[in-house]
Amino acid sequence: MHPQRTDSVPASPICGRDRARYLHLVAAARATSLQPSTEQQIVDIVRVTVDDEVDTGTFAAIVADVTTAVLR
Repeated sequence: MHPQRTDSVPASPICGRDRARYLHLVAAARATSLQPSTEQQIVDIVRVTVDDEVDTGTFAAIVADVTTAVLR
């Protein structure tokens, strides 16, 4: 008897843009909560939050946006 084969199902139905927006909101909330005093601290917070899930351009945009909001 042959083993039964099934097609793989995509891991997540969430599109990339929605996931990036969610990660942006989480990073902003963490940065606001921790009250960092330097941009490097914000970079570290965002890096831990996104964990290689976004491209370099999106990462830089999230860092810039969070920095502007937190370090006013």
